[in-house]
Amino acid sequence: MSDKPFMPKATAVWLVENTKISFKQIADFCDLHELEVKGIADGDVAKGIKAYNPILAGQLTREEIESSSKDINRPLTLNKKILDIKSEKKINRYVPLSKRQDRPEAVLWLTRNYPQLSDGQIVKLVGCTKNTVSAIRNKSYWNSSNLSPKDPVVFNFCSQAEIKNAADKADKKAAKKKEIEKQTEKIEVQ
Repeated sequence: MSDKPFMPKATAVWLVENTKISFKQIADFCDLHELEVKGIADGDVAKGIKAYNPILAGQLTREEIESSSKDINRPLTLNKKILDIKSEKKINRYVPLSKRQDRPEAVLWLTRNYPQLSDGQIVKLVGCTKNTVSAIRNKSYWNSSNLSPKDPVVFNFCSQAEIKNAADKADKKAAKKKEIEKQTEKIEVQ
């Protein structure tokens, strides 16, 4: 992981246009030469480069910019906390054509065996869309007559433990909802 911002020249353009930070601080932060930053300010360098807001991108905080604006010797530091989260993002894997038919069958199996599961939970377990799940539940799926329910664990979409955890969550949510309904009925009766 680099200690420099994403799109350094565009970030430098934004910092020059929107802050009172010194050219040296901007140059050090963006890994550019100080004369290059001065050229950006004069309009000689980075013509046509659209400014990139490092605050919205999560690379800097307003407090960081304000602190560095007040002290010329204080360097800007990259906000790594937010940037590291992006690397943890789940990667979608390619699903072969032969396995794509298995997803709707797994959805059908889950809707029949665990009707308490929400569409969102089934989407997470099987890896399909909410539209597919709702169409299969409503029997309006384009190929519903040819579907036969098959366990998603067999297809390696999810584990039995994940299904059990999702079912337990759904049961707790349903129990909570019933409890709230009972309390509202008691209030209405009084």
